[in-house]
Amino acid sequence: MAIAKVEPLTTARAVRGPFDYRLPPKLGDVAVGSVLLVPFGRRRVLGVVVELAESSELPPERLAEPLQALEAGTPPELVRLGLWVAREYCSTPGRGLELVLPPGAGARGVGPAGASELLAELTPAGRAALTDGARLGSRQRSVLTALGDAGPVLSAGQLADRAGAQPDVLRRLDGRGLVRLTSQRRFRRPDLVAIAPGASGPRLNPSQRAAVAQVTAAMDGREERELLLCGVTGAGKTEVHLAATAKALERGRGAIVLVPEIGLTPQAMTRFVARFGDLVALLHSGLAAGQRRDEWERLRRGDARICVGPRSAVFAPVANLGLVVVDEEHETAYKQEGDPRYDARHVARRRAAQDGAALVLASATPRPESWAELRRVELPERVDGAALPDVEVLDMRARGPQSGPLHARTIEALAELRRDGGKGIVLLNRRGWSPFVTCRSCGRAWLCPHCDVSLVLHRRNDALRCHHCGHGEPMPESCPECESVTLARHGVGTERLGSLLQEILGPVPVVRLDSDTVARRGTHQEILRRFEEAPGAVLVGTQMVSKGHDFPDVSLAVVLDADATLRFPDFRAEERAFAMVSQLAGRAGRGPSGGRVLVQTLAPGASAIRFAASHDAPGFLDAELARRRALAYPPFAHLVRIELSGREEERIRAAADELRDQLVPQLPDSTELLGPAPMLRIRDLHRRQLLLKAKRRDETVSAVGDAVEALAAARRLRSASVSVDVDPQ
Repeated sequence: MAIAKVEPLTTARAVRGPFDYRLPPKLGDVAVGSVLLVPFGRRRVLGVVVELAESSELPPERLAEPLQALEAGTPPELVRLGLWVAREYCSTPGRGLELVLPPGAGARGVGPAGASELLAELTPAGRAALTDGARLGSRQRSVLTALGDAGPVLSAGQLADRAGAQPDVLRRLDGRGLVRLTSQRRFRRPDLVAIAPGASGPRLNPSQRAAVAQVTAAMDGREERELLLCGVTGAGKTEVHLAATAKALERGRGAIVLVPEIGLTPQAMTRFVARFGDLVALLHSGLAAGQRRDEWERLRRGDARICVGPRSAVFAPVANLGLVVVDEEHETAYKQEGDPRYDARHVARRRAAQDGAALVLASATPRPESWAELRRVELPERVDGAALPDVEVLDMRARGPQSGPLHARTIEALAELRRDGGKGIVLLNRRGWSPFVTCRSCGRAWLCPHCDVSLVLHRRNDALRCHHCGHGEPMPESCPECESVTLARHGVGTERLGSLLQEILGPVPVVRLDSDTVARRGTHQEILRRFEEAPGAVLVGTQMVSKGHDFPDVSLAVVLDADATLRFPDFRAEERAFAMVSQLAGRAGRGPSGGRVLVQTLAPGASAIRFAASHDAPGFLDAELARRRALAYPPFAHLVRIELSGREEERIRAAADELRDQLVPQLPDSTELLGPAPMLRIRDLHRRQLLLKAKRRDETVSAVGDAVEALAAARRLRSASVSVDVDPQ
């Protein structure tokens, strides 16, 4: 008797599987990775087969049978990966397995992969019927003529366009032997938008050739399999990725190429499709459900051998994986925000090790962890031999509050850009018109009623909005407390900065790129294309403007409020400030005209600003590692954050205290526990957090998981939602 051990796709922490089910012969072939509809208590739920066995601890008569086997399924190696993610990030097996299932598995409206397409082929009898006077209706003759002119095989959709023929006309012709009808599976493919692909070709400089050789050696197991590809911006890292992928294909192996955000996939896809054609598949959540399912299926079938996408693409069903690339590995977008809060970089290391593949983490501004842990492959110069742009740090401390957001040198540089017709990028990592609004008479500030934060003014719809919960209200004409009409708009966001730049630049177009302007699908690509095609323009926005774009005609880059990140109480603040300035500086000067970079800051002496201005990534990383070693922060310790949230503040406080008491006796002696500490209220939820600094990661994560599950099983956390974030960003 065959037994399937099934993990139900449930999010309940108190559920401890897997559960045994008796497999009846009528169910057909069931394997590890099959998705079954099973009875579970009084419910019917989906479950994933994680193991097959010959017997169970329970007698056969006590075992239930699955109700149905779904067409969807996932490879066994991905089942192992999903379960590992669940354990590694203190999540449930169900949530871990959901990551590796085909998109839309079990969901209504997605259906099986591929769409059936009807094809019509002109037969010799049909060709003869056009000339021998056979009786044909006007539509029938039109179909045969279209097949004779453009065929001999056309799809039903093509014939409907060319001859106005419906399927019943084709079936009658098929019955007469004048055409032959067949059907084939057609995969739905995403539309690709080419955006600034940059130079591409097989010619590599000596540094690139050496890098490809080292990646190939890692792929073949002749050297360490994990590499850090680093070097200056514009050094041609993407071309190394392409050449290494070609080496993987030569060996009959596949590749996964991760980019940090969906907005960067068009540029990456342009490069990879130009080189490898239909062997490339795209996976990300912005695709239509059917497109995602079909791209996943093309990879599983082996029709596509290369997957490009953001963090979730690390779970793509690429068989015989030989190469995993994590591009711009410093980006925080590789960390999943929802449960399980996995880090795609860490999962990529596991996936590569599990499949015997080479792992390449690539960045001009790598994380200190990667710099310390991985063997480095360096690209020390730009591919065209051009010098890095000059960086000028502009001290904003001596300027009064009424002097505006732009330094005089910045205004001069923009005027020169307008005169010469060049292109520039201006970064301000703050959305909206003004970050907060107050009454000048009584001092009232407009706060979100659901979150402990200020409301941000957006002039496009003259509304105040919360960037955490989405609450909005009209901009008031007067203060409701003192009735004063003297309301002050403080600070500058990208919306206001864009308006100011348009006044300065006149007819030169100013294009804004932030999360407000890319709310609709496809607008990200439209904005970048407008900027690319304009003879002269300025792109203004948040950190989106600094991430991986390759525009060779950008000659000016400006960073406003460069030290803002340094004011956050975050041990990664220095790292983020350095990466932000360095990455934007890398967007300038990639063409023959060179470039310059202006950095406006209130902290010109900050080490992150100084190292970024001198393009000295090694100097910054060595200094940052020394600081982290002294403070016992990653990579010299591991962090685990536990957050509890709920609507009743006192119950959340009590639950956090109880969790702390449950944890303390289970933790290794070397693990330090901080908190519980209060956090800002968000979406009407009161929050508490506990932070653990651990020398022994696995034991600490296991202790956290056991403590949370024990309290959940005892129903001690009914009033609280608990999330565990291992390696928080």
